Amino acid sequence: MASKSTKGEILAKFFDDGEYTALFADGAVSAASGYAAGQQAYAVFQNGEAVSVKDVEKNIKVLELAAQTGCPVVTFYDSVGAKLAEGLDVLNAAAKLNATIAKVSGVVPQVAVVLGVCGGTSALSAANADVCIMAEGAELFFTAPFTAAAKGDKVADAGSAAAAAKAGVAAIVAADPAEAAEKAAHIVGLLPANNLTGPAIFEFEQPTAVLSANAEPAKAAAALIDKDSAVEMYAGFGKNVYTAFATIGGNAVGVVATGKELCHNCVAKASRFVRLCDAFSVPVLTIVNTEGFVPSTSDDIAGGIREAARLAATYADATTAKVALIAGKAVGPVYTALAAADLKIAVKGCTISALEPSAAVSVLYKEEIDASDNIVAATKAKAAAYVAEVCSADAAVAAGSADMTCEAANARASVVAAFELLSTKRAARLPKKHGNMAL
Repeated sequence: MASKSTKGEILAKFFDDGEYTALFADGAVSAASGYAAGQQAYAVFQNGEAVSVKDVEKNIKVLELAAQTGCPVVTFYDSVGAKLAEGLDVLNAAAKLNATIAKVSGVVPQVAVVLGVCGGTSALSAANADVCIMAEGAELFFTAPFTAAAKGDKVADAGSAAAAAKAGVAAIVAADPAEAAEKAAHIVGLLPANNLTGPAIFEFEQPTAVLSANAEPAKAAAALIDKDSAVEMYAGFGKNVYTAFATIGGNAVGVVATGKELCHNCVAKASRFVRLCDAFSVPVLTIVNTEGFVPSTSDDIAGGIREAARLAATYADATTAKVALIAGKAVGPVYTALAAADLKIAVKGCTISALEPSAAVSVLYKEEIDASDNIVAATKAKAAAYVAEVCSADAAVAAGSADMTCEAANARASVVAAFELLSTKRAARLPKKHGNMAL
């Protein structure tokens, strides 16, 4: 269990200077309003007791107020569950709460902070938030771990923050409740107050790193974003993709940086994050340097193709400003999915190709390679020439696969300029109820 902190201690960490206005009478659920990271926000707080219908109605009321006033909502979860004596009434209330969460989704940011026990319908609500933060020692589950273990389904760390992070539910894991509250305030400050306002502007320092060709995703991002501005999201899930909120030139952005190969979890993670950014018009920087989607039939069956289709649809459907920096390899389907951007920047030395170059030359120059004395050497030579002539940054610009080129040392300046060009972007979707991407 997470170490217990009082309502006053948690809200003092969340609200600026510990100042807030209490809403409603105290009970299993209480609420407050104030400023967090300079942003007006609401907080809903569970004190660990069983939740009644009236308690759930308080939560619904806060969400409705937030939508009307355009303010984020942060819910601190810690409850032993619903009051069973209220029977189906409390179940009906929970259904209404879930419907309200869905209605408000994309209107104002919703942040769930799990400080203690969060099970059943509460787990459903927490997982439906835009960002779910968990304190170490907190619990999130549908089936209580001891119940599952009694039936023979015993899993190490079941219901823990580590398990929720590994499952892609917890976006951030904090050391304790106080840190969880502080991280929630930070997220509230980075995100716009609602879907009609723009992102905040912050003071910033230039990064000290320079983009390198073989940099790990997090290091590649660090060379482009403002110094020490990153808040990594979903670090425990889909580890070959790096996702983070950060600032570039003091402006809040979402960053997606790819690793060597992208499994279905990596792709799902990127889609989820880009969709969140798009909901609140947070610009997205995608740093592409990958061999592509995992070449695995098992991964395809596990959802690889479905998730890749979802990723491509998510990027294509997003109307927020999008910049793609092609820092290394972008071959075939992965280019199609990730490079659906307003501006595409090709870094000198990158490779952009419809097919892996060695495979392409094996088809294009088959007779010449077969006639050579050393097929391996001939293939390598042809592939190198093909990369230089057809797959280079300059060739990509000439073919329309990129909009501009830059040297690695100037990548940040090019990204800053690209976002400045897109700062006044306006886009509208075709009239429709909603798309039908492969969720």
